[in-house]
Amino acid sequence: MEKIIIDAENAVLGRLASYAAKQALLGKEVVILNSEKAIITGHVQNIIERYAKKRARGGSGQAGPLFPSEPEKILKRTARGMLSYRKGRGKQAYRKIKCYVSIPKEFENAKMLKSGKGKKGMTLEYLSKMLRGGI
Repeated sequence: MEKIIIDAENAVLGRLASYAAKQALLGKEVVILNSEKAIITGHVQNIIERYAKKRARGGSGQAGPLFPSEPEKILKRTARGMLSYRKGRGKQAYRKIKCYVSIPKEFENAKMLKSGKGKKGMTLEYLSKMLRGGI
């Protein structure tokens, strides 16, 4: 099985997630490193409001979907939205996507695809802190 290792630094969240989903559907195992350094483009206040609204739908004992606040889980959840994760093929593809914060020791010397182009935007690390109320 082919394994694709992607460095998410400066990568646009949606583009990265769609690429990962497509490769997983093709049967490849996808490993995304530095998830916290992926960016979301757009107006910062709009992004924070949109994600805070998603988190409010399911948190604190309310009915509704649970939305993560950790950067690696936000990235994986975004990729999940691009798969039919409840059906067989999509479920298998979703299991093949792994996301990590920073670079684990097992991938330190591995050859990685660089996906970032140096665009400006809000990092998932910053968004995560905002959702947790840390900033």
